[in-house]
Amino acid sequence: MPVRQMKEESSQQHPIVIKTHLQNSMNHPHKSPKAPQNGKCPPRQDLAPNSNKSQNETSPNSSNKNRSRRRGRGGRKSDQGDACTRPSSRPCTAADKPVASEDRLMGVIVPRTPNECAQNSRSLVKFPSSSRSCNFAPRPGYGQAGTKCIVKANHFFAELPQKDLNQYDVTITPEVASRTVNRAIMAELVRLYRESALGMRLPAYDGRKSLYTAGELPFVAKEFRIKLLDDDGGISGPKREREYKVVLKFVARANLHHLGEFLAGKRADAPQEALQILDIVLRELSTRRFCPIGRSFFSPDIRAPQRLGEGLESWCGFYQSIRPTQMGLSLNIDMASAAFIEPLPVIEFVGQLLGKDVLSRQLSDSDRVKIKRALRGVKVEVTHRGNVRRKYRVSGLTSQPTRELVFPVDDESNMKSVVEYFQEMYGFTIQYTHLPCLQVGNQKKANYLPMEACKIVEGQRYTKRLNEKQITALLRVTCQRPRDRENDILRTVQHNSYDQDPYAKEFGIKISEKLASVEARILPAPW
Repeated sequence: MPVRQMKEESSQQHPIVIKTHLQNSMNHPHKSPKAPQNGKCPPRQDLAPNSNKSQNETSPNSSNKNRSRRRGRGGRKSDQGDACTRPSSRPCTAADKPVASEDRLMGVIVPRTPNECAQNSRSLVKFPSSSRSCNFAPRPGYGQAGTKCIVKANHFFAELPQKDLNQYDVTITPEVASRTVNRAIMAELVRLYRESALGMRLPAYDGRKSLYTAGELPFVAKEFRIKLLDDDGGISGPKREREYKVVLKFVARANLHHLGEFLAGKRADAPQEALQILDIVLRELSTRRFCPIGRSFFSPDIRAPQRLGEGLESWCGFYQSIRPTQMGLSLNIDMASAAFIEPLPVIEFVGQLLGKDVLSRQLSDSDRVKIKRALRGVKVEVTHRGNVRRKYRVSGLTSQPTRELVFPVDDESNMKSVVEYFQEMYGFTIQYTHLPCLQVGNQKKANYLPMEACKIVEGQRYTKRLNEKQITALLRVTCQRPRDRENDILRTVQHNSYDQDPYAKEFGIKISEKLASVEARILPAPW
């Protein structure tokens, strides 16, 4: 309800802070009052056509013009709000005082004097102090229509652990943006210090800033030094060893009693912190086994990949999330599919992408643009160095063929061709010199890699838009009958072996291997 404090016209006038909605009373002064609807008070009767207007009031015509201007600027379409807050031209009398009842004015008391205005101005509208004080209304009951039956749901009941869950803040210096590198650092830390500094605890890590343990660690805060080999070195240089400083600091303890009360229906607000910890614990082993993308995990071992065309293939995976239900805590699992780049030699990938033979034909400018867009940001590994499989991320494509590329080999600007360099350095003969080279590294210091010496790294999701043929092929793979989907879900649960999961054992989480049975009703067909 709009509230606006009126200006005093004279020392004898008493302001009315809240007035009920008027149905365009300024434009229709002779209209008889209507019965109150929806808790609204009747319109004012004292606004006669010949009454004196205050300086703040305008004529109905000018009001309509201003209203139309407001509409043009995205303003309100109705002037009811303005009618509610226009100042009166005379004092309020006993005849036109609104009824000060909570039913009429929605719990807002209308003051009568300036002193009452000052006293009640702070209590006109009351809001709850927090969202936790607003509880949902209880469910009135359950439906009874239809024929009752029992159905199976893709939920697997979980037992609530009886151990204390502790959270620790993780600070890695220098800061790392990749979750994969963060996990490698923490895995090395656990491997080195689990039996000593970590007190035999097996923590779960979210890949960013939080580490969780079942029970307290022997310290409140501690610093560690971890060394890792860097995979992003130069083409000919050895791998560099990097040192990271890791600081673990105790933050809080999760309240599992709160979660138990919520599952029992004694609390209305779900403890998201405890649910998040349990979810991270159950995802820890799957993150190491499979390719994690969002809340899903993918692998070519779950089901044989299916080709989608133009160098892409579909991987089967599963979605996993811990959920509180009316029947208790459960693990929700469902099947998923996504498009991945096929781990092919780059030349073969380019041939599938362009749909033609590239080994004996020159590439056009449009072909180069298409290849550059498809391979930019893709990780490749070299194949010309035997067992040394260094990985690089593609940053571009050369505009010249390989046979024309030269680069300086020393400070005296002595030049050498790419073909000669690979022959002398690695004994590798480049056969398809008419093809361009891949550019890896940054723009200031880019290295050249021949296409035939590179292979696409496995497990890279394709994030660009699929064409119609690829979408059709992906939908054909994901479409399953209920029985087939049920069998795939059960096989996934058995393959994950939650009863043998070391992290689930560490935190005391037990997952059932049977689908949940849920009561259902077959509703009658609508008329």
